[in-house]
Amino acid sequence: MQDWLFLSLPGNALGSAFAGIIGLLIGSFLNVVIYRVPKMMQRESDNYVAVESGKPLPHDDRFNLMVPRSACPKCGHAISAIENIPVLSYLALRGKCRQCKTPISIRYPLVELFTGLLSAALVWHFGAGLAGMATLVFAWLLIAMSCIDADTQLLPDDLTYPLLWCGLLVNLNATFVPLDEAVIGAALGYVSLWTIYWAFKLLTGKEGMGYGDFKLLAALGAWMGWKMLPAIVLMSSVVGAVVGIALIVFSKRGRDNPIPFGPYLAAAGMISLLFGDMLTRGYQHLLS
Repeated sequence: MQDWLFLSLPGNALGSAFAGIIGLLIGSFLNVVIYRVPKMMQRESDNYVAVESGKPLPHDDRFNLMVPRSACPKCGHAISAIENIPVLSYLALRGKCRQCKTPISIRYPLVELFTGLLSAALVWHFGAGLAGMATLVFAWLLIAMSCIDADTQLLPDDLTYPLLWCGLLVNLNATFVPLDEAVIGAALGYVSLWTIYWAFKLLTGKEGMGYGDFKLLAALGAWMGWKMLPAIVLMSSVVGAVVGIALIVFSKRGRDNPIPFGPYLAAAGMISLLFGDMLTRGYQHLLS
């Protein structure tokens, strides 16, 4: 009876547990990506300006996702392997640097925990085959982009383009949608926000969003096809509007302060990936 129940579960329980553990480790790496990618972009920009101006390079040391070792930004204490165990190290250190006792942002363990739980849920839902493995890459890239956009209002091409190409490649065999729907979804996703961007700019003289948002929606269209784009845009717009109004009202945030749209697109994309069929049926029911 127990064996029958295990086999009848919607997904691989063992694979889901393993994915959760891997997700915790990936979450730790995503924290590095979130922190370093914007700095890498800024350093590259600074060096480019210096070269064009005939000045010495302001950054001539190696700085990438691997080098230098992670360290406390306050005292420079190099983080050892035992201090870098996802979630557990944060709890053991009581959220402080072991050397100088400077508080460590709660976001580090939250990113690790969320990545682990979401990874487990995706493999549980989609299984441990191609679809399940593909959704892990999808989720990991969205988590990194959401946090970077929240911090810097930037969606790096180094993350949006791989997400887009992965979506098209995954759908070569119609893993989620037929390839023609994926290609149209990528094109329509980009063009739709590009059109809204220019219409808003012509009417107000202001930029309502960045080009990274166009590329992210194009990537979501490549994964889930053009039919899912209305639901993604609607969900992200409604949630973004509600959160934006709440920030203005409760935190006295100025109306001119930019609010990143990427996290809302990412959340809408993840919901659509998990509940796409249900959303499509509901959308079609409303139109009929």
